[in-house]
Amino acid sequence: MSVIYFIFQQTLLFTIPLLIVALGGMFSERSGVVNIALEGIMTMGAFTGVLFLNMTGGKMSGQFQLILAILIAMATGGVFALFHAYAAINMKADQVISGTALNMFAPAFAIFVARVIQGVQQIQFTNTFRFESVPVLGKIPVIGPMLFQNAYITTYIGIAILVISAVVLYKTRFGLRLRSCGEHPQAADAAGINVYRMQYAGVVISGALAGLGGLVFVVPTSTNFNATVSGYGFLALAVLIFGQWKPVKILYASLFFGLMKAVASAYSGIPFLAGLGIPSYFYKMVPYIATLVVLIFTSKNSQAPRASGVPYDKGQR
Repeated sequence: MSVIYFIFQQTLLFTIPLLIVALGGMFSERSGVVNIALEGIMTMGAFTGVLFLNMTGGKMSGQFQLILAILIAMATGGVFALFHAYAAINMKADQVISGTALNMFAPAFAIFVARVIQGVQQIQFTNTFRFESVPVLGKIPVIGPMLFQNAYITTYIGIAILVISAVVLYKTRFGLRLRSCGEHPQAADAAGINVYRMQYAGVVISGALAGLGGLVFVVPTSTNFNATVSGYGFLALAVLIFGQWKPVKILYASLFFGLMKAVASAYSGIPFLAGLGIPSYFYKMVPYIATLVVLIFTSKNSQAPRASGVPYDKGQR
């Protein structure tokens, strides 16, 4: 039973950042703007968040420090996403090229600033954020050891973001307007909706969640940041496509890919897999092979928002 708990907790560590970033990508594409820059935004969010943890390490610790780092990462992601929004919405630039440019800029910027500040590009931090057990809830049989022991607050933040995203997208006027801009912006404009404003909102929300996802990816799995999020932004795009741009399906896709990453990362702690004697590099390939296989069989039937990736021109009808 302990092995099952171990696998489930490892899966959650990889699932939550994927879920958060993919939900961010969903808001952007639902507004009509493809956000290929998720990888770069994750890098920037993780960089500023971890840098804050590094600089305040001797002055504060625990959940309050982590919450402040989360807010900083989200603010960084939102601001960085504005560059993509301006290029895609105002300048009518190719959204893939704009996002790619930000992906190339982010790690170079993080390395340069880290070296200027501390002389090396790797930023260290002390992890004081894991709690052994949530009072009362941690003692619940089965569920307690899975969800409320040896956990991070970021897990519950990710679940909350999923619920809020579903409610906002399907139960609010804002969500209806956002979806209409991604499906038929001309009709939305004729109905009095400011399409440009809604697209900006979608991209900024996307950036804030991607910035958060970058920090959430680094904190539970490492004690340093080296200007990379290991391709998680691109994996989140695969999750978004596999999840058909819908919150609940994105959750299922995130769990699947999170399990693949957990197996690749922690196979040595699973007796059955460790006993097979398969080389470690095979397990490291598993998540990306699974990504290719899934996309081959699902991308043909994917139903992206109709206007996603098409620059909206108010003068055209």
